[in-house]
Amino acid sequence: MKWLVPIFAALAVTLTVWLGGFRVFVIQPIGAIPRGVTAIVVNIRGLNFIDSPDAICARLGQPNLMCRGMSIARVAEEGTVVLRLPYSQTLYDLSGAPDYGAT
Repeated sequence: MKWLVPIFAALAVTLTVWLGGFRVFVIQPIGAIPRGVTAIVVNIRGLNFIDSPDAICARLGQPNLMCRGMSIARVAEEGTVVLRLPYSQTLYDLSGAPDYGAT
């Protein structure tokens, strides 16, 4: 019975974060952002819970640098960045971004 409390708490936190509109936006290292960044953002419509510019562009069928830049600009302009964290390859992989030639 003790194990139900942590599971219920984790589900409650996840549901609150989801309904509150919090999203994890992962930008892989590129020329303009050499270290990459993971940002917790709010007030962005159309983002998955964990998303990236590459995943957005892949869903639109336009995986190119212009689309990636426009996706980053949209999130920066329309959303509110709550927290900036270091880049996480694991979160980037979970975003659904295509694998561009990684070996």
